[in-house]
Amino acid sequence: MASVVIHYGELALKGSNRSWFLQTLMSNIRTSLSGLGASKVSSPVGRIVAEFEPESNWLEIAARLRCVPGISNFALARRVPADLNALADAVVEGVAGKDSKSFRVVARRADKRFPHPSPEIEREIGRRVQALTGWPVDLAAPDFVIRVQVMTNDAYVFLDWVPGSGGLPVGTGGKVLTLLSGGIDSPVAAWRLIRRGCRSHFVHFHSYPVLSNASQEKARELARVLTRFEMSSRLHLVAFAPIQQQVVVSTPPPLRIVIYRRMMLRIAEELARRVGAHALVTGDAVGQVASQTVDNMVVVGRAATLPMLRPLIGMDKEEITRDAERIGTYAISIRPDEDCCTLFTPRNPATRASLASVERAERSLDVAGLVAQAIDTMVVERFRFPPVDATMTPAPAPASISSS
Repeated sequence: MASVVIHYGELALKGSNRSWFLQTLMSNIRTSLSGLGASKVSSPVGRIVAEFEPESNWLEIAARLRCVPGISNFALARRVPADLNALADAVVEGVAGKDSKSFRVVARRADKRFPHPSPEIEREIGRRVQALTGWPVDLAAPDFVIRVQVMTNDAYVFLDWVPGSGGLPVGTGGKVLTLLSGGIDSPVAAWRLIRRGCRSHFVHFHSYPVLSNASQEKARELARVLTRFEMSSRLHLVAFAPIQQQVVVSTPPPLRIVIYRRMMLRIAEELARRVGAHALVTGDAVGQVASQTVDNMVVVGRAATLPMLRPLIGMDKEEITRDAERIGTYAISIRPDEDCCTLFTPRNPATRASLASVERAERSLDVAGLVAQAIDTMVVERFRFPPVDATMTPAPAPASISSS
């Protein structure tokens, strides 16, 4: 039997709520690993251990665990008896044939009844490794780190760990609704809230059939990627062209973008109430486009009564792009499409619209009727991960010790 040792970060500081956070994380791990032969997921002191058959697909296991919020890092490990000689033998077997410029052994005793303190474990294993390989010891900046964790009845040996998503387990932070465009920003905004434990549903506004359905296809692909981090989600596709047509014939051109955005928020808010979401999430960042000046964001935000969450508000495009590349949405987002915001866009949109002028212009619209029409005609699609008939691109294999 082989093992994956999983470490969590800040949820360890949750005090009396820690057990609930931990149980939620373990449930999410079980869901993410379904179909990969995980026989047991348990929580010995300070970590989580998932047990697998030796023939399990380690690349797929690593790829999925990297996406589970709440995991700080994890490692494919070898489980051995809680015995110093057994630990040393396992390490020596694992490093045989490997190359390194230097190394270090890091040992931790979860059970202090183990007769050998951590420094002694490190010295004995280090002596055995050096005798076999000739590698020098470097405690400050080792090229290779060997880790040993001693539990009550057994111990785990692993050569390296893989970074996880960090954050908090999905399901501990409430439910939000993200306005998902086909661009770079909004998927990153959704991911940042998911990583804080929120479950996000998505709403995408499109102008089909006036424009092509390319933006809908992008929204679906983005939702699939984001669902890897939260295991289940819903995508609501809202036909926005009829509303845009009404805005064009009834309101001054400079205010159209702001009015479009306010209508989107009203529709999203009604939808959020129906799905039980407690806040709206957007990819707004100050100065990105005309509708995202501080003045315009204030006017747009006044259209909603639910809290508006803007996790990217102070980020620049390079920072957002790095996150998009990290989570796998960037390549999808940069594909050309026909976003609804490109339809009926005025030549000179207002960058400092006043609330009074916008509200005056909106009096010519049947706001309630347009919102109801959008909700009644929207299409809802559900996503789950892992899907029964889909495979993920494997992540690079982390270093591990053979379980044979």
